[in-house]
Amino acid sequence: MKVRHKVPTVQKLVLPSDLKGVKPGKVPADLLVDIKPFGKLHHLAADAYRAMRKQARQDKIKIIPTSAGDTYRDYEMQKRGFLSRYSTKVIAGQKPRTFEGKQYYRHTGAPMAVPGTSRHNLGLACDIANASGKIFEWLCLNAPTFGWSLEVVPEEPWHWFYYVGDKTPQAVLDWKASRAPEVD
Repeated sequence: MKVRHKVPTVQKLVLPSDLKGVKPGKVPADLLVDIKPFGKLHHLAADAYRAMRKQARQDKIKIIPTSAGDTYRDYEMQKRGFLSRYSTKVIAGQKPRTFEGKQYYRHTGAPMAVPGTSRHNLGLACDIANASGKIFEWLCLNAPTFGWSLEVVPEEPWHWFYYVGDKTPQAVLDWKASRAPEVD
C-alpha cells in the first residue's frame, strides 16, 4: 500500500507592510526582484523562493516557475489572461466570476483570478512547473518552512504563495546568512 503525503494547511495571507496601499497589479518596480530562471517576485517572496529553490536543488528537486508570467503579473497582463480564458457566454452549471460588473464563464484553460484580485498581482505567488509527484510532495513537506503555502485551488496544485508578510522564516534567514558577501 502506497503512503500518500499530507497536503499542508492553506495559510492566511499576511500582506508585507510595503504592499499596504499598493494597488494589485501596480506594484512599484523597486519592490520586485528578478528570480531565476525568469520572472519577478516581491523582494520578500523572492528571497524565500531563492532559499527554497536552493534547498530543493540540494534535495535533487527542480523548482522553477511555469513561465515568467506565472510570477508577478501586472494588471494588464492579468486582464489579458483572464479575458483569453473567460467570456460572458453563459456555461450551464459553471459558477461565474464578476469582472467590471459582468458575469464571466471559463471556456478554456486553467482558472484565473479576476484582474486585481490575484496574489500574482502582488508579486506573492508563483506557479511551480511540473508540481506533481515528487515535486509536489517535496513542496508539501518543505514549502511552509520557507513561508510558502499551497492555494486552495483543486485544479492548480502548482499555485503557491508567500504568506508570512514581514516575518522572515528562519530557513530564509539561514539562507541569507550562508550567502557569500557580494564583492564590488
